[in-house]
Amino acid sequence: MRIDKTLVATAALLASFCFSGPASALEHAQSHLVEAGTTLDDVIEKQMTTGGMVGVGAAIIVDRKIVWLKGYGFADRELAIAFTPDTVMNIGSISKTITGAALMHAVQEGKLSLDANINTYLPFKVINPHHPDDPITLRQLATHTSGITDRPSIYQGTYYFSGAAPEALGVSLKSYFRPNGKYYSDDNFLKTRPGTHREYSNIGAGLAGYVVELAVGERLSAYTRRHIFAPLAMGNSAWFLSEIPPAKHAQLYVAQGLSIPIALYELTTYPDGGVRTSVSDLARFFAALLNEGEYQGARILEKQWAREMLRFQYTDANKPANVNIRGEDSVNSGIFWATKFDVTRIGHNGSDPGVRTMMLANPDKEIGVILFSNTSMHDEESGAYFKIFDAVWAHAEKLKREGVPAAGE
Repeated sequence: MRIDKTLVATAALLASFCFSGPASALEHAQSHLVEAGTTLDDVIEKQMTTGGMVGVGAAIIVDRKIVWLKGYGFADRELAIAFTPDTVMNIGSISKTITGAALMHAVQEGKLSLDANINTYLPFKVINPHHPDDPITLRQLATHTSGITDRPSIYQGTYYFSGAAPEALGVSLKSYFRPNGKYYSDDNFLKTRPGTHREYSNIGAGLAGYVVELAVGERLSAYTRRHIFAPLAMGNSAWFLSEIPPAKHAQLYVAQGLSIPIALYELTTYPDGGVRTSVSDLARFFAALLNEGEYQGARILEKQWAREMLRFQYTDANKPANVNIRGEDSVNSGIFWATKFDVTRIGHNGSDPGVRTMMLANPDKEIGVILFSNTSMHDEESGAYFKIFDAVWAHAEKLKREGVPAAGE
């Protein structure tokens, strides 16, 4: 796979993709198939050109069944390799939902408690210096209310474009949270009390994944392979580049007019964004979540814990002070997922260099849509991506009305 030398341009883009969490434009995207007779393929191909997207893949889930899968464009433009539903690429922050499922599986096994002080499980202490007597819990990490914040100058350094990350997850986290650590600062924590303020935190998600690894005694890559990927027949899913044959992995691009190819990369804090998978594999995982932990006879979570993962965690009594769960720009959270479009969608999205992904359902869990692109876009280009999502969603609603059978039936 041919890689152009674009590391400098990619590094400059990290601030745009890594620190904001869910893309802000997603909250306001509202578009439709406006031309009579326009087909879904027409819309996708037109918007791919408008947004500079090299490859796109999508899936539709209706009534907890996968009913439609398709790819467009190229996984590798230079080698003319088509993007298909089986093309593998990293999915950015949607990875957090898989970390969340692993967390709930460890809770199911009795190895973790969502409301225990995380210091119960860690070999070093994590204490907010502004509130040293207030413990931080896994539930707070998973709902982004822990008070841990991403310091951009440090988080940008967790991306490695020249092979595997040289620093172990635990070493990096210890340096960030332990006083006198090389990455430590009081600014790694908010001044608000844990549980009272929501701020999206990648490093907090990395810490949650590390707690899971310590509790179960193995890396997330092994634990999720045994309890999620293998049961769901997700044969094209893994965490690290070394686990994916290069021929299966999409080339990534940045849409700067010419859609520039960039080098593949890994993250030190991989639980927050390190999963590599395909549209077809992720659709099986999403269908299982929407179906209370089971898909085609394979159960990854008992119903009780699947429901807890997707349950709205905020109520009027316990919502963070900066969250309005009823009014405009409302938000609510489950365990590593959140509401979108003022609680008309639930799920997660991802945005990283060369990566744009969404995995969203309606609150009734009757319709779900997954959308991948191996091209990252600036705000002025990303509207095209959201128009594709809206078009696929409209097609999903049509399939729901028509009672379409599951793919392959």
